[in-house]
Amino acid sequence: MSACTRSTCFAPEITCEMGCLDHNKCREWNGESEVVVSQENPIAEELVLPWSGSASGLVDMAFIAGRTKPMIVGIVGAQNAGKTTLLAAWYLLMGKGLIGTGKWQFAGSYTLAGWEAIASSLRWSPGHSLNFPPHTTSRGGRAPGLLHFAFRNANTKLREFMFADAPGEWFQKWAINRDAIDGGGARWVAEHADLFLLIADREALSGPKMGSARGSLQVLARRVAAERGARPVALVWTKSDVTVDPGMENAIRDAVFNSIPDAVEFSISIESDPKDTLGKGQGLLELFDWILEIRRERVLLPPLNVTSLDPLFMFGVR
Repeated sequence: MSACTRSTCFAPEITCEMGCLDHNKCREWNGESEVVVSQENPIAEELVLPWSGSASGLVDMAFIAGRTKPMIVGIVGAQNAGKTTLLAAWYLLMGKGLIGTGKWQFAGSYTLAGWEAIASSLRWSPGHSLNFPPHTTSRGGRAPGLLHFAFRNANTKLREFMFADAPGEWFQKWAINRDAIDGGGARWVAEHADLFLLIADREALSGPKMGSARGSLQVLARRVAAERGARPVALVWTKSDVTVDPGMENAIRDAVFNSIPDAVEFSISIESDPKDTLGKGQGLLELFDWILEIRRERVLLPPLNVTSLDPLFMFGVR
C-alpha cells in the first residue's frame, strides 16, 4: 500500500507534512506514480507557505500554537448526527459577517480551503442543488481533521480555536471501549479538547432505530462524563425542526445531566425561521457565542510567605 515514509505524516488524508499540495509530488511519498516536475517552472508545484489551507493535522498544531495556544473544540456524536454540517453552517455564517459581531471579531484562518471543502455543498449556485456535506471518513482512527478560526477583540487580544472534525464511528467505538483500536482519534479529542459539544441527533431519535440511537447516546454521554474532568460540556440538539417524543427527550436529558450536572443545552438547525431574512438558522449563533466566552482554568500559584523578589527563591527550596 502506498504511504509516506515519514511516520508523522498522514497524507493524503490530512495535510502533507512537507507542505505539498499534491502528495504524489512529494519526495517523501512512496507512491506508485512517478514524480514529474515541470522544468519550465520547477517550484510551481511546491507550497511556498507553511500551511496549505486544508484541514490541519497534528503536525500543523505546532505552527498554529507558536503564536498562542488554541482552544480545541471537541464535537462528539454519532455518525450522521450533523457534526460536519454544524461546522459548515458556522463557516457560511462567518462569510455573511454574522459571527463575531460583538466584542470578538474574526481575525483569520489557516484552514480556509478545509472550511470550503465541507461548506461548498451548502452553498447555493446556479445549476447546483443544495446538499449536506459528505460523510467524514474514519481514516483508520489516527487523527482528526482540525479547522482553525482566530478572533481578536478591541484590546487586540487574540483567541484561536481548532474545531475537531472527526467521524462518528470513532466515538461510537470509544464510548463502548475507551481503548478500542479504532478509537485512537476519539481518545485524542477527549484528551486535548478544552470543551465538548455532545451532539444529540433528533432525526435519529425519532426514526425507526430510535432505541438504538438513544442507547448509543446514553453510553457516549457517560464516556464523556468520565473523561471530561472539569471541562465545559454542551448538549447540542441538532435538526431541531424535527419533532421528538417528550419521553425520549427526557431520557436523553436525564442521561446527560445526571452525569454532567453543569452541562448547558442548545437546540440548532440550519432551517431558518420564516421571519429570518438573513438565513441565520436556529441556535447556531448562540452556540458559537457560548464557545467564544469559554476560558481555560487558570493555574494558581501557591501563596508566597517570603519577602524575596528573586524568582529563583520566591517559592523556597526543597
